[in-house]
Amino acid sequence: MEPEKLRDYIQKGVVLVVQLTPFKSNEEVDYDGLRKNTRFLVEKRNKGPLILTPCGSTGEFYALSDEEWKKTIKVVIDEVNGKVPVVAGASSAGTKSTIEKCKYAQDIGADGVMVVLPYYHVPDEEGLYLHYKRIAESIDIGLVVYNNPDVSKIYMKPHLLKKLAEEVNNLVGVKENSPYIPLLDAQIREAGHKVPIMQGRGEWWFGATVFLGVRGFVSGYANYMPDFCLELLKAGLNKNYKEVKEMLDKLSVYESYLKEIAPFYSPSTTILSPPYMDSSLWLSFEKASMDILGLSGGKVRSPLTDLKEEHKGELRKIILEKLNLTPVS
Repeated sequence: MEPEKLRDYIQKGVVLVVQLTPFKSNEEVDYDGLRKNTRFLVEKRNKGPLILTPCGSTGEFYALSDEEWKKTIKVVIDEVNGKVPVVAGASSAGTKSTIEKCKYAQDIGADGVMVVLPYYHVPDEEGLYLHYKRIAESIDIGLVVYNNPDVSKIYMKPHLLKKLAEEVNNLVGVKENSPYIPLLDAQIREAGHKVPIMQGRGEWWFGATVFLGVRGFVSGYANYMPDFCLELLKAGLNKNYKEVKEMLDKLSVYESYLKEIAPFYSPSTTILSPPYMDSSLWLSFEKASMDILGLSGGKVRSPLTDLKEEHKGELRKIILEKLNLTPVS
């Protein structure tokens, strides 16, 4: 899909599925499981607009070797076979290595790449701008900026995003992860007329901010409950806020259980203050949910830890009885 068409596709409203990478008990990548998961999502393409993103943060890209990263995105692209857009996660701390990843994704047929803010060393604004400009100029496919201070300790502010959107022709979207709603509003007002901005923090945040003009949301839940996520997208874009509220109330039972069991795990080591994420337990929670539904979630890779067996029984009840999700046959 050409960048202009991909930008228009996102502008109309999408659920961007950040795919989980399934690992076997020995922490090897479960490529057969990944194929099964991808086929499940492709079959949902008639239910609403989806984009698949392998090897994002939810895909534990940082824990993959270069060869595993290459094979993972190739498996997804091959399984999709052009039926839905694939925007591959192609992030690295440095510009040169990021460009190499982006070129590889383009060469094997990705429609676009999603690139998180450079992490570890903190660049100034000129360095951050040039990072994305050089990436964009090195490829012919679409570029999605992943504006996530949770994982990078930096942030692309509205004036800089506006500059980038005005000067980079193949910038097709922004995954915006600010937990501060006034800042999100500023991003949309400054740059939203040039590039569609997606709510990067998931379903609840989409429901709380869709009236501002976010063009859909990025979702881990959509790996295993895409029908629900696409219905939420439709309700939000149609400004059916009563239905949005009802759906979020239904989802709250699931999310509340995660909060309930969190104290049974080790205290968080983050130094970030709320409302930034204080734990990655949600990733183990989502993988366990996939396994319950007959998909391939598997383990998380060290240094993350898996959900305890003692918590999976109640999770199963919530998924099957409260959310009324149907296992995949």
